[in-house]
Amino acid sequence: MSSTESAVAAKDAVPWHAMLAAEVEQQLHVDPTRGLDVTEAAERLKTYGPNRLPQGKKKGPLMRFLAQFNNILIYVLLAAGFIKLMLSLWLDASIIFAVVVLNSLLGFLQEGRAEKALDSIRNMLSAEARVLRAGETRLIPAETLVPGDIALLESGDKIPADLRLIDAKNLRTEEAR
Repeated sequence: MSSTESAVAAKDAVPWHAMLAAEVEQQLHVDPTRGLDVTEAAERLKTYGPNRLPQGKKKGPLMRFLAQFNNILIYVLLAAGFIKLMLSLWLDASIIFAVVVLNSLLGFLQEGRAEKALDSIRNMLSAEARVLRAGETRLIPAETLVPGDIALLESGDKIPADLRLIDAKNLRTEEAR
């Protein structure tokens, strides 16, 4: 394990925001006036992978709906409904089954909305980032940001990743909705 990898692994012990900027720079072996070298950035990209939100395996609508029935409470209700059917209590059984179906429909709709919200958050992320690499300001794809990159932000910029601020003047943020 390289010293940078151990530094990033050690970050779990003390959060980056709780450290002094100089400590973070030292642990990540980065010069804030020059940024990372291009070769070091490429190595870190191989080590840590691209800077993007993990994308889970998408389920089709039918599987998303059927997954709503995979719940212990639903099993109990279905068992109660079948018992009511065996006892010829049709009204009670139909009410129980209606509750199960309604619950599953609501869960299906909520899960669909949550997936859409996550997709919109992914789309809100900045596609490009201005960074300082090898002493030069460069515009790179935000996916290629790595731990130790010095990102440069201006008014109106979208923040391309989780960042540790080194220097800020008149900083104002607006929470994404």
